[in-house]
Amino acid sequence: MAPRPLDYESINENVKKTQYAVRGELYLRASELQKEGKKIIFTNVGNPHALGQKPLTFPRQVIALCQAPFLLDDPNVGLLFPADAIARAKHYLSLTSGGLGAYSDSRGLIGIRKEIAEFIERRDGYPSDPELVFLTDGASKGVMQMLNTIIGSNKDGILVPVPQYPLYSAAITLFGGSLVPYFLEEEANWGLDVNNLRQAIAGARSRGITVKAMVIINPGNPTGQCLSRTNIQELLQFCYQENLALFADEVYQQNIYQDERPFISAKKVLFDMGPPISKELQLISFHTVSKGYWGECGQRGGYFEMTNLSPQTVDEIYKVSSISLSMNVSGQIFLGLMVNPPKPGDISYLKFSMESKAVLESLRRRAQIMTDGFNSCRNVVCNFTEGAMYSFPQIRLPPRAIEAAKKAGKVPDVFYCLKLLEATGISTVPGSGFGQKEGVFHLRTTILPAEEDMPAIMASFKKFNDGFMEQYEDYRGYSRM
Repeated sequence: MAPRPLDYESINENVKKTQYAVRGELYLRASELQKEGKKIIFTNVGNPHALGQKPLTFPRQVIALCQAPFLLDDPNVGLLFPADAIARAKHYLSLTSGGLGAYSDSRGLIGIRKEIAEFIERRDGYPSDPELVFLTDGASKGVMQMLNTIIGSNKDGILVPVPQYPLYSAAITLFGGSLVPYFLEEEANWGLDVNNLRQAIAGARSRGITVKAMVIINPGNPTGQCLSRTNIQELLQFCYQENLALFADEVYQQNIYQDERPFISAKKVLFDMGPPISKELQLISFHTVSKGYWGECGQRGGYFEMTNLSPQTVDEIYKVSSISLSMNVSGQIFLGLMVNPPKPGDISYLKFSMESKAVLESLRRRAQIMTDGFNSCRNVVCNFTEGAMYSFPQIRLPPRAIEAAKKAGKVPDVFYCLKLLEATGISTVPGSGFGQKEGVFHLRTTILPAEEDMPAIMASFKKFNDGFMEQYEDYRGYSRM
């Protein structure tokens, strides 16, 4: 009997080749153990509310009123909700064609796109056109839409930082393109070396690949570094010289845990550089409500802004957006609230400010606790998490551990992470899922577990790690760090 259309043998080969490590083997095993009754600490994905982060009060009040607009007609609504939340809910409902249950324009509600454009202008000091801001169900959907737009064949290449967030490798594979890796330098705190970029693009071109775009993730995922203005200028100049579009993944722009390198958007640096580059380089910038001190991953609110794209291209992107009719409207309202939060003098400002500040200050402390904890462990080295939500320690595995992994049919860092999971319940992502230099091994963990739980988690990790190293070290031929 011939294979049926949806039998495994018949489905799209690109679907079969697509890998996504964040929800890969480790996550599946962790889910099995959880079903068996083992307590699992899911640090594999940046999902703040799942690890105990409380939602901010004001946006939830507004969305509650938008979801249940009959509450606005209740004479006692002012006893339950502050006046500014009531006013904001009425404002957002007035932007819709029938409340949250009605489709919006495929680009998103124009009133919210205007709020986003005003936010970008305040942030960068340069105008933003709301007609060039498209709202999406999370930033990931925007990234996928733009990769789908730019990739036409397996000869179209996208420069992606390694280690990289596997959304990029998965989407490029799914759309039939070619990932062109450029390595970040761990010894330089995951810094960028333009020479690595030049080598990567030359190697790709020698294989007949047309490199069309470059991805930057700032602050970095999984590496946690923040790019300096000089770094961004170099990258923009490189893209301009090589005729590349730049995809700037800036979803962690609120997550900064040091003062030396504040977040600077690629658009601001581009416009500061002036013509001709500011008028010609094509830039797509991405942001979301899933990260920062909001952490509203389940709301699926994201946007991208297009710079220096032709009107015809924008029309084509709009056409493809229209296939999905509309992104979810509650996610759009969260975006509006993120870019236009309560202001000084508003009834809800003090509470909102205290809540958001408490989240960021705690994340900064957790970043330090985790970095110090990893660096106290045998054969583990970890750069400080300058931004984003992750630590990416290097695990220096002894040769005997690498040999044991091979015998078990596992990649060495997968072997280590599985042992860690079984022993401690800590669910991480092996570095091989993000890409890394040959013979070097890492894992990624979020810094999101509750601050009060962090010392116990790091103590549990240290006990496992040091026991693992004790088991596999060969003192005759392998020196401890």
